[in-house]
Amino acid sequence: MSDTLFFAALVIPCIVVAIVFHEVAHGYVAKLLGDETASERGRLTLNPIKHVDPIGTLLVPAGLALMGGPPFGWAKPVPVNKWRLNNPRFGMMAVAAAGPAMNFVLATIGALLVGTFGQAVGMTATPTGLVLLVDGAGNVLPFDNALVYFVLINIFLGLFNLLPIPPFDGSHIVGGLLPARARFHWERLQRLGIVLILGVIAASWIFGTGWIEATIGPVVEVVFDFLFGLAGYNPGF
Repeated sequence: MSDTLFFAALVIPCIVVAIVFHEVAHGYVAKLLGDETASERGRLTLNPIKHVDPIGTLLVPAGLALMGGPPFGWAKPVPVNKWRLNNPRFGMMAVAAAGPAMNFVLATIGALLVGTFGQAVGMTATPTGLVLLVDGAGNVLPFDNALVYFVLINIFLGLFNLLPIPPFDGSHIVGGLLPARARFHWERLQRLGIVLILGVIAASWIFGTGWIEATIGPVVEVVFDFLFGLAGYNPGF
């Protein structure tokens, strides 16, 4: 249990930071493109209290972390009024892409930080199977482990949100690429967003994480290896 709590203590703050920056990026790009709704409602802030959804930001990530599930969660969506954007169609695509783009920027920064300051020279497996980075004396390094999980979580959230499933960001990008008639019907699916999200969560609980690993897992691994290769950090993983 102590290993599981240690893992949760590492992962949950990383998820909160990743989600908050993700949402602020949506609102900031919307403001740059003409829609100041998020700014007017006080949502262009890094204060997590303004963005935290008790279920999506705390309970779901904590439950998944304790059960060894994927680092999945969500925050209160930043309000965006597409009709206030200078170009509603392409503006929504840019706003949607901003969130995942921010996650990839955070992942890159995290990899460079751990590559610069990381002290790990190897890994160790705990009795529960949790793999942790250690120094030459075998001591677990919280800083290194937190940054590595921060990188992994941001890569995962960025790629996961690009899936073309309403209301994920990828669905708005796909919608902007569709012709007008198809786009009308596609946007109607956005109303079923919460149902589809619950379906995704239910599938992860019922069928395990195999489907997630099969869809975006290989891409997560490639990006993860690329960033740490760029940072010159490879203590054995």
